[in-house]
Amino acid sequence: MQSENPFVADFVKMMNSAAGTLAGVGREARDGARERFKELMGDMDFVSREEFDAVKELAATARAETENLKARIDALEAKLGNS
Repeated sequence: MQSENPFVADFVKMMNSAAGTLAGVGREARDGARERFKELMGDMDFVSREEFDAVKELAATARAETENLKARIDALEAKLGNS
């Protein structure tokens, strides 16, 4: 049979309270760090995925046009050189 020792009971209550307090402090610190990180990231100039994809497509189109023009110039130079 287990006897109720007031010292042990008080100690257990105190430890449970301390564990709850530490958990609360940990959550508060994590939430504060997360908020500061969001503010820091919000101040930076990042582009959205849609903007990135649009610029990537423009670059690919410009590259294709450049290659086409280069081929035309090479053909014209070859034609002039053979005349």
